Amino acid sequence: MRKIMKIAFGILLLFALGVGGVAYYIWNGLQPITAENGQKKIVEIPPSSSLIKIGNILEDNKLIKDARLFSLYAKIKGKGTDIKAGKYQLSAGQSIDELLKKMSDGDVYKDTITVTIPEGYTVEQIAARLEQKGLGKKDTFLKEVNSGVFPQEIVKGIPADKRIKYRLEGYLFPDTYEFKKGTTEHQIIERMLERFEDVWKTEWDGQLKQHNLTRHQAVTLASIVEREVRSDDERAKVAGVYFNRLAQQMPLQADATVQYLFDKQKERVMHSDLKQDSPYNTYKVKGLPPGPIASPGEAALQAVTKADKHKFLFYVTKKDGTGQHYFAATYQEHLKNIDKSKKNEK
Repeated sequence: MRKIMKIAFGILLLFALGVGGVAYYIWNGLQPITAENGQKKIVEIPPSSSLIKIGNILEDNKLIKDARLFSLYAKIKGKGTDIKAGKYQLSAGQSIDELLKKMSDGDVYKDTITVTIPEGYTVEQIAARLEQKGLGKKDTFLKEVNSGVFPQEIVKGIPADKRIKYRLEGYLFPDTYEFKKGTTEHQIIERMLERFEDVWKTEWDGQLKQHNLTRHQAVTLASIVEREVRSDDERAKVAGVYFNRLAQQMPLQADATVQYLFDKQKERVMHSDLKQDSPYNTYKVKGLPPGPIASPGEAALQAVTKADKHKFLFYVTKKDGTGQHYFAATYQEHLKNIDKSKKNEK
């Protein structure tokens, strides 16, 4: 009897050890990888992949220990059909539950960079922002702006004027873009030119003829309006002021064109700045500058094509925090508006 009990106990012990060994094997196999803890891996799950295939992909990338245990665990958790195809950025050290959640949620890795180019940015500001975002080099971008070959129709309308500081200034449309990593400077510029053509309305060309303006001149004027005006409902009104000045052969006297001469924008344009010799200094040179001074948005472009008709020749900022202006038809009225503006500043 005692011998039978010993045999039975031995069998039970072996069974317990076996069960314990299997349990430990399963437990250990489901634990996160620690050898490369925190290292990020990019893995791609092809469409219609089986659980065992997904497990093998994860195991090959040292993100899990055992593909078969992963497959079994995913089935038990009810995630067998939830995993979505795509590219994922996963980290060694993540639990299987975390890996399953990310892939079941379809939280795919985007190998892209999103960048926003605000209205009124110059080519140099655009180049700097792109470089900051890891999209090319500023110097290469600026070189491509001046010498790159692009098929867009708008480029053909840019005059071969050596006075233009940057050939494509004003034509790189301000917007939010998503670029793949590794996109070249040339490809970025081409995308922004295409966006400009998308925004430009064909009926605007007919409206410009009424003002005897080319498209290049219209973009130039719109860039000045963009940099001069903060209030949306004043753009067309300010554009009307410039058309009135052009009609009377008066200098535009736009501070924004003087600011364009400096590497960094000044807090305010000084009287001495107005004496600089430059085709962009609209205080000394009558008419439009040779090219745009920034990238105008759609509202500024439309303001020029649909400028208000009025008799105003002058405007001055109210300096009351609204960003709006006082408008005047005569110089005497303008002087009175300047006094009002100074009082608001106090």
